[in-house]
Amino acid sequence: MINKQILYSIFFIAVFLTSCNNVTTSSSSMSFEKLSLNTKQNPSSIESKQPLFSWVVNVDGFNKSQSAYHILVASSKGKLNDNDADIWNSDKVASTKSTFVKYQGKDLEALQTYFWKVKIWDEKSASSDWSDVQEFTMGLLNSKNWANSKWITLNKDTRTSEHRFRDYKRGNMKESKPVNGFAASYFRNELELDKKVENAQVYICGLGYYELYLNGDKVGDHVLDPAPSNYDKQAYYVNYDITEQLKSGKNAFGIILGNGFYGQNISWSRDPESNKKGVSYGQPTVRCLVKLNFTDGTSADFYTDENWKEATGPIVFNNIYGGDTYDARYELGNWNTVGYNDAKWGNAKVTSPDVKKISASQIPPIKKLKEFEPQKVFKGSDGNWIVDFGQNIAGWVKLNVKEKEGQLIEVVTTEALLTNGKDIFKGSTGGGANGMAQIYKYICKGDDLESWEPKFSYHGFRYAKITGISRKPDADMIKAVLVATDIQETGNFTSSDELLNKMHSISKWTIVDNVHGIPEDCPHREKCGWLGDAHAFCEYALYNYDMYDFYKKYMEDIKTQMRPTKGHNNPEKKWLVPTMIAPGKRTSTYAKIDWGVATMYLPWYNYKFYGDETIVKDYYEPMKGLTDFYLNYKGDNGIMQDGMGDWCPPRWDRRKNPKAMECDPIISANAYFYDVLGIMERFAKMNNDASYEAHMKQEKEALKKAFNKEFLVGIPNTSYKWYQSQTATVQALQFGIVPENEIESVVNGLAHDIVAVKGGHHSTGIHGNRYIYTVLTENGKGDLAHEILTTPEFPSQTYVMNSGFTTWPERQFVWEEMEGPTNSLNHPMHSGFATYFYESLGGIKSSIEAPGFKEFTVNPEFPSKVTHTKVSVPTPYGSIKSNWSFKNKVLSIDFNVPFNTKAKVILTDDELKSVKINGDSLEDFQKENSIKIEKNTIVLGSGKYLVVYSKS
Repeated sequence: MINKQILYSIFFIAVFLTSCNNVTTSSSSMSFEKLSLNTKQNPSSIESKQPLFSWVVNVDGFNKSQSAYHILVASSKGKLNDNDADIWNSDKVASTKSTFVKYQGKDLEALQTYFWKVKIWDEKSASSDWSDVQEFTMGLLNSKNWANSKWITLNKDTRTSEHRFRDYKRGNMKESKPVNGFAASYFRNELELDKKVENAQVYICGLGYYELYLNGDKVGDHVLDPAPSNYDKQAYYVNYDITEQLKSGKNAFGIILGNGFYGQNISWSRDPESNKKGVSYGQPTVRCLVKLNFTDGTSADFYTDENWKEATGPIVFNNIYGGDTYDARYELGNWNTVGYNDAKWGNAKVTSPDVKKISASQIPPIKKLKEFEPQKVFKGSDGNWIVDFGQNIAGWVKLNVKEKEGQLIEVVTTEALLTNGKDIFKGSTGGGANGMAQIYKYICKGDDLESWEPKFSYHGFRYAKITGISRKPDADMIKAVLVATDIQETGNFTSSDELLNKMHSISKWTIVDNVHGIPEDCPHREKCGWLGDAHAFCEYALYNYDMYDFYKKYMEDIKTQMRPTKGHNNPEKKWLVPTMIAPGKRTSTYAKIDWGVATMYLPWYNYKFYGDETIVKDYYEPMKGLTDFYLNYKGDNGIMQDGMGDWCPPRWDRRKNPKAMECDPIISANAYFYDVLGIMERFAKMNNDASYEAHMKQEKEALKKAFNKEFLVGIPNTSYKWYQSQTATVQALQFGIVPENEIESVVNGLAHDIVAVKGGHHSTGIHGNRYIYTVLTENGKGDLAHEILTTPEFPSQTYVMNSGFTTWPERQFVWEEMEGPTNSLNHPMHSGFATYFYESLGGIKSSIEAPGFKEFTVNPEFPSKVTHTKVSVPTPYGSIKSNWSFKNKVLSIDFNVPFNTKAKVILTDDELKSVKINGDSLEDFQKENSIKIEKNTIVLGSGKYLVVYSKS
């Protein structure tokens, strides 16, 4: 029998050892650089039931990672401790997850503010200090929290200005017709406060664009608010804190309401007079709620209802395509200030618009981002002044003029001049497509200097032709204003090749000009969210900008755009399918495969760049249904008989020269669909849908076999093969469709067509151009990729730049042979190719197995004429910065690996033999540091590294 004393000794030793194991040391070297909830810092109007916590940590040393975290959430700062945290105490959670950690506490209540903090433990169980206290405030959450507020709209259109009409003429109309659209509305009301306000929040939803005023001043710096949507399914409200703007006593609230896309009842109509509604949702309306909390503990609401006064005013015409007309003779004075005499105003009309859901806007707002002064001013052939602002932008003009009363000043905005440079060329901005030319009109009141800029429209332009002025325009008279969604630029690329740097700049400009709450095709003629365009430039946008919320919002646009659509092989069955355009009522047809795959690609890219699976799970069922719909197009040969085509290859015009699209639309669509089947296989696994995962795997294998049987052919008089076009061949290589034993032959077949047949040029549209430079580089043809990019002869990106464009045109034409450049000159679908700058030249790509750059590859692949690049890649863990240079056959890569991530440096066998890390040989570095070598890959944990090796 064991002695009791021995048992007691064993027990106390065990207790002691256990207590020792539970003791953690504090690591003062760990500090929190950034803390966010739903990727925002201290956000308001959160509407997620389970918001997501993330943190970025700074720490010195190598191979530093997180082993555990502890989050506290409380209803007050005083309760934010281990004992009192009344909303959520996660306790210590053993996890390496430091991004998108899902809230799992009590139900969060509307309009309540919560406080949180976090601490973490590193790989050696050393703990950080608690982070600084963060906070977040919930939004309205549901319709009942809008309380007694009502939708109000204009009761009576009282416009009398002779300038309230515009000419409307689409290409199919014999003559123009005068149209005036819905009137801009002015609303006002006053609120008297006899208590001290502790907090005041405004919640406002405009169906149509709005501007809100308080005591004469505009509230916030947003313009063109809120973002467009499928208004009958989903609309967005905006929250402002007005605590500091309110004053004791009386306060005056004012709202101006324009048409935006909601009330756009003119453009795209075959006859706007016979069809008053057009593609609009109805007459614009607005709903506003002010929540007041007083220092004595009481609260009150102030809101829109029938007691608000309404009128029309100086904005006598507004259309998102045509522009604003402002007749200053009809100004209303200090209409949005206290004591204004509104006796002649009517009472607002209460209405009930068809809108199913109103949510807080989570994307960055549209703002005025930059002003441009005239770079050149000259007279056109008709004697009127033309201003060149030097950059093709989206936005409007800003005027300061002094003319007589009633003087009409017209500003016609265009993207281009005639080829001879003697006058403006309207091209895409002349209104042939949507029926309205881009024109801003201002009618002077004659009172000294008058200043004006539009409120409810934006144009795409570089040039402005001005009539009605009595002197030469200069920077004091006119400026151009860049107006776009304020997406934050978080990535960067530069290289030793100035041509590539210029392409990068143009690619970014073409994106910035085309984000206005949705990813547009162009900022003038259409302003539409074409799905194919959206996925074409998505990855490049994600490398450069914070697009997390932007693409989540656009996925909601796609989902709410879905319509019941009958099957192809099974016409009795209907699926929910998006249209070619989302959102809005200008829908085109059902989304063909190569456009509709945006429904799968956008969640995939978002997941790959951020690592948040929420977007995948939220839209899994719509993605699954759409995949099944496209499988319904399978022919007897195993190929889906559907596709739109490789849009806008060189010289292609679907009416005049349709054969210039050398890639059969069926081939390119099926190549995309093969890739998407693999994505859906992964998504099914993430959603624990084993049967669908197996189904996707089977369909993918079948399509690969059918694709190669149908489309892989030999090239006459060579030993090479290809898929009958550059685009299809590039796609097959990019997506892994090419059989392993045929890759060399297919790569050589692609190069043969580029060099021997096309004379060193691409023949790709948006589908092929996205991947051609990356594919060539990855397959040992980096110099050829550089050659076709930088050749000055048509077609190439350099040819476009040499033609004077500052954004990428929609078409690839020989511009000097034309009267002027037709079609859009600002189409971001052509920016997608520039992903090559980051993924190939910069060499930074997120791992698919550990997305969101939790693990990433470092593998610069470049042509001989590029000797260095410098990239900064945004990630949820902090920015990856990589700077490499190549000299005397030695490659030096200076890069950082953020805390809690790993980098995989990919090398050949010969490169591995010569590699040095931070000055040490690989063998010596291994002695002091914990690293892994997997085949030809060195896996490095966090830290700063200089990797040098002889490049084979």
